[in-house]
Amino acid sequence: MFIISQFVSYSWLTLNAEARGKFIEELLPDLLQLMASNLRAGYTLDKALLLAARPEFGNFKEEINRAGKDVATGKDFNQALLDMSSRIKSNKLNKSMQLIVAGVRSGGSLVDLLSQSASNLRQQKMIDERIRSNVLVYVIFIFAAIGFGAPVLFSLSSFLIDIMSTVFADVDLPDTTGSIDMPISFSEVTIDPGFIVRYTIVSMIIASVMGSMIIGLISKGKKREGLKYIPVLIIITISLFFIVRALIGGLLGGLFAL
Repeated sequence: MFIISQFVSYSWLTLNAEARGKFIEELLPDLLQLMASNLRAGYTLDKALLLAARPEFGNFKEEINRAGKDVATGKDFNQALLDMSSRIKSNKLNKSMQLIVAGVRSGGSLVDLLSQSASNLRQQKMIDERIRSNVLVYVIFIFAAIGFGAPVLFSLSSFLIDIMSTVFADVDLPDTTGSIDMPISFSEVTIDPGFIVRYTIVSMIIASVMGSMIIGLISKGKKREGLKYIPVLIIITISLFFIVRALIGGLLGGLFAL
């Protein structure tokens, strides 16, 4: 239970950090474009950053205001930007802040730099959306195979094992002691249906975890993105396994006296 609780806590914190970073990445092109507009209007860089923070930015607005307060209390502007990016789990934000810092230090045109960066981020977003639409078929296939195909096949195999256990239990094997040597021998087969069910449940849980990681890797490029699918797949696979097993047992169980 301790390991499970630690895993759930880690997953929850990781997913929250990823969601926060994604939300900020969605707003980043707007922030850069607003900063460029404020610089064109004649504002200083720190003032342009503060005025670019809009109420609809949510938590991102709070981080921008915090960076502005750090600058007002004497911290270097470049360092304030880097500190802000370090508090947020976003590669795009980190690279954008480093780009601004490099532009300030080199004395280049920040207006053009910010405008071009905002345009590049929007184009990258469109490309990412196209990629996600192309890999959606693979995601659906993996989800269907693990969530529906595996439970049905496992339920059929477990029912078949129940039939074999019942049939072999009623078969009296002759005593072959002292008879002619034969290349094969017959012995009583003992299969524990309970063990098969437990093995099936463990196998489906492992398949759900691995499949969720693969879905996250294919769809978002990160295995951590698949953590949110793990409980859904586990619930679906185990529930469907017992439902299909019960249906098969109800339909065919009378034929084999199960």
